[in-house]
Amino acid sequence: MTHTLRLILGDQLNADHSWFRQRDDGVLYLIAELHQETGYVRHHIQKVCAFFAAMKAFSETLSQDGHRVRYLTLDDTAGVDDLPALLQQQIDQTGALQLEYQRPDEYRLLAQLADMSLSVPSQPCDTEHFLLPFDEIDRHFQRDKAHRMETFYRKMRQRFDLLMEGNKPLGGKWNYDPLNRHALKPGDWDSIPQPLLFANPVDEIIDRLSRHRVDTIGTLSGPLLWPVNREQARQLLAHFCHHCLPGFGRFQDALTGQAPHRWSLFHARLSFALNTKLLHPMEVLDAAIRAFKQNDGIDLAQIEGFVRQILGWREYVRGIYWANMPGYETRNHFAAHRALPSWFWTGDTKMACLHHAISQSLEYAYAHHIQRLMVTGTFALLIGADPDEVDAWYLGIYIDAIEWVELPNTRGMSQYADGGLLASKPYAASGNYINKMSDYCQQCHYDVKAKTTENACPLNSLYWHFMDRHDRELARNPRIGMVYRSWDNQPQSQRDAVLARANWCLEHIDSL
Repeated sequence: MTHTLRLILGDQLNADHSWFRQRDDGVLYLIAELHQETGYVRHHIQKVCAFFAAMKAFSETLSQDGHRVRYLTLDDTAGVDDLPALLQQQIDQTGALQLEYQRPDEYRLLAQLADMSLSVPSQPCDTEHFLLPFDEIDRHFQRDKAHRMETFYRKMRQRFDLLMEGNKPLGGKWNYDPLNRHALKPGDWDSIPQPLLFANPVDEIIDRLSRHRVDTIGTLSGPLLWPVNREQARQLLAHFCHHCLPGFGRFQDALTGQAPHRWSLFHARLSFALNTKLLHPMEVLDAAIRAFKQNDGIDLAQIEGFVRQILGWREYVRGIYWANMPGYETRNHFAAHRALPSWFWTGDTKMACLHHAISQSLEYAYAHHIQRLMVTGTFALLIGADPDEVDAWYLGIYIDAIEWVELPNTRGMSQYADGGLLASKPYAASGNYINKMSDYCQQCHYDVKAKTTENACPLNSLYWHFMDRHDRELARNPRIGMVYRSWDNQPQSQRDAVLARANWCLEHIDSL
């Protein structure tokens, strides 16, 4: 007899959850491939395959551990409208007396479960994953109030006593960002580690997606290279700590289209494993800090840069998300409504930086944070792209994209559509930044040093077009207001020429 039906969503693959500490034959775990989850945005094929493969592997692990599990494929759920309908169907079939579920990390799903009307009582519980408990979010984050990651990060360092000496940061500084902004030079290429890739067969999943006409983007040639179970996730964590962490911080912002392993570089690529909860963030932090203590080749700047991302940024964006939902997903501070160019789905652009970042994203369902923020994100910001379109693109194309982490990073950090709740300034940049941090410009069709000529880098004129059309607000921003002195000191004829070039680029955006 089944007395309890327990729902496990695709990003709740936490084997250490207290649910699993004892076996109960009266508990049935439900994991299901849902049509509503494949269709709310157009996902990368590798993303869908990775989620379904990880869900299936997790169900098999639970079964091997003696738990009762029901795994439903798209074939099994084809006639079900949505998640609440599926749950009622399963309750009717099993005779379960109650439903238990872990609180979803997406507002969309939380609202769906909170609003459902079932024939039995339902009870939510915590996912037992994040370092900042859900019921403490409102102590650190308030709706419609600007917050800063640095303040939050320092509190978290102190709270968990990570990289600390008493009440002070190890080494005397909280932040080593100034040491972590190196561009890659050819002499650095030999130190780039070969990425650890897996070979997970997903042919059956691809057949199901085709059979059910699931519309996807991107490519998948051969087996899936991403980790889909806890063993693989831990292998990837160990690989990062041993091979990548020694150079991670120094080159975390670097961009390259020429170096070997240019898509992976020194990055951990653990975000999918973390966001599906195959790994716990403290487990990741402990492993990295242990490697730092044991390896003299890993200096403080490298480990601090990594701790900042996991302990600081990841927890911070979650706080911003929940403090401002619902409503955050509709913010559009700059009233931007331009469509993204068609080549965002093909990579067919003459701009080398965008060609590389988008082509890589389509090939691997992955780009590192600077590619997302300062290449594709900056371009979308400068042209005034509609944040709804930008959100849908980021949410669909990246394997690690779940709304709680994607939305603040995209609508907040990248597009400044929240008006500064998350970040203190728009991350707008000209081609000069790309040239400084990458080798893209060396082989680009456009001239990164030019602003107004026919072959001038579009980012240069688009940057000033963005700054000019938002000058009333941004000139008062203490972090970027000084750039207007440079703009104001240019002759009117030069400014007119720059803006004319930008307008031409906007009019011919699909052929750039």
